[in-house]
Amino acid sequence: MSKSKIIVLDDLAQEGLDLLAAADGIEYEVLTGLKGDDLRGALNKFDGAICRSGVKLTSEILEGNRRLKAVVRAGVGTDNIDKLAATRAGIVVMNTPTGNTLSTAEHAITLMLAMSRNVAPANQSLIEGRWDRKKYMGSQVAGKTLGIVGLGRIGLAVAERALAFEMKVLGYDPFMSKDRARELGIEPFSTVDEMLPQIDYLTVHTPLTKETRNLIDMAQVEIMKPGVRLINCARGGIYNEAALVQGLELKKIAGVALDVYESEPCTDSPLFGMPGVLCTPHLGASTEEAQTQVAVEAVGLLTEFLGTGTIRHAVNVAPIDPKTLESLRGYLDVAYRLGILMAGLQTGGAKSCRLQYRGEITSRDTKVLNAAFAAGLLKNALDEDVNLVNAELMLQERGIELSTESSSEMGAFRSSMTAEVATDEETLRVTGTVFGQSMPRLVALNGYRLEAYLDGCLLVFTHKDVPGIIGGVGTVFGKHGVNIGQMAVGRAGDQPGGDAVGVLNLDCEPSPESLEDVRQMNAICSAKAVHLPKAGELPPWLQS
Repeated sequence: MSKSKIIVLDDLAQEGLDLLAAADGIEYEVLTGLKGDDLRGALNKFDGAICRSGVKLTSEILEGNRRLKAVVRAGVGTDNIDKLAATRAGIVVMNTPTGNTLSTAEHAITLMLAMSRNVAPANQSLIEGRWDRKKYMGSQVAGKTLGIVGLGRIGLAVAERALAFEMKVLGYDPFMSKDRARELGIEPFSTVDEMLPQIDYLTVHTPLTKETRNLIDMAQVEIMKPGVRLINCARGGIYNEAALVQGLELKKIAGVALDVYESEPCTDSPLFGMPGVLCTPHLGASTEEAQTQVAVEAVGLLTEFLGTGTIRHAVNVAPIDPKTLESLRGYLDVAYRLGILMAGLQTGGAKSCRLQYRGEITSRDTKVLNAAFAAGLLKNALDEDVNLVNAELMLQERGIELSTESSSEMGAFRSSMTAEVATDEETLRVTGTVFGQSMPRLVALNGYRLEAYLDGCLLVFTHKDVPGIIGGVGTVFGKHGVNIGQMAVGRAGDQPGGDAVGVLNLDCEPSPESLEDVRQMNAICSAKAVHLPKAGELPPWLQS
């Protein structure tokens, strides 16, 4: 029986290599630093590959590969792997989401403590022959308030350690129920801005998305306490670095500790060398233990897959057979898009989700639709890939209950699904269906009947049902150069004068100024922009 061949594309901890050497039915080779044709050619000679972040597996590299069955990333992020190209080539992509958790959390705590006690400049003063005890008076963390944005694995690990230091911990995560947060000793908040005036320290543990880019800007710095200290071991760009510089210069911010930067590698920043600033070169996961753990986990995932076909921690494949996937593709897309829509509309921490299926769809395996909705709901919330394999588990970890019910009665459509999300502040309800074979549509929103496209940038606004609203919104966006591609409106009853809702598909991203102008219009009650995938754009696990 021939052995499966594995290529190791980046440096891997020796413990991982030892496991490869001891694995039955496995041959392996370490070939690091490969690029271009060399990399493409090498991958065609192996059944599996293990990488870290150094190698780039692009669509050009993977195109035409007929042998490679799986790639495992020894770490969390898979941005260096073109997952769509891998899916098209039938290559399973897996990651090791838990291996870096403790090391990254410890580094955030390390930076907080070192910044508070001026460890780096005090050490430098001794190197330079000075004894400046008075100059480096510090601040203890016990009794102080730490704010955490993002209560995933790393955020919760930071919270646990901060509580051990006798800190008061506040937290924001729209996908953790407030009851669950309180159980863990964290005081929950509905918005980041609501939390900021109360904190002495802030740390962020979220992915970098449109919603989290520049999450902390000058407007947020202005509402913080004087003397606040900020830490970022997550992703560069969550803090606006120019705002940090300005806050330090104005003495509003007492300290900044960064391990990540908007552009890496970063060796030149206006923050470097400023008083109160402590920076490290992306060392969050750089511990022997973390590298050993992700290496061991990566080898285990790949050898198990090649030996038995078992798939764990996949980021690009669905755990269902191709026939089921094909028959449900349209509704999987609807479920996924409704999840993203709900995440963009909700305020407050989610407590529960209820999915209702009607019509012909109830004769199918709706469990996979539950997972697709959960994957959409959590898509932009976590710093790891969410898919049909792990989405429901991630909801459970955040204390969010998911329930379902079905009715074979068709109602207004042959099939439809309704999603209801209860948060600490409201309950949202949306209904979607498929027109034709593959056209997802929103057909109801919080009791308002309408027909809206579920793609691209949506503006969802509520208003009083009085003349001039639609024209006024169009005028505002025209002034700001935002074109409206599609429009749908709905009202609660058959008579004008009550409450109504509008959904606009916009051809470009609306500026914060344009959104604020819409919100300031008479009779407008609320307005939110929500970003959905483009028409026809599917997540990798829904690709053929």
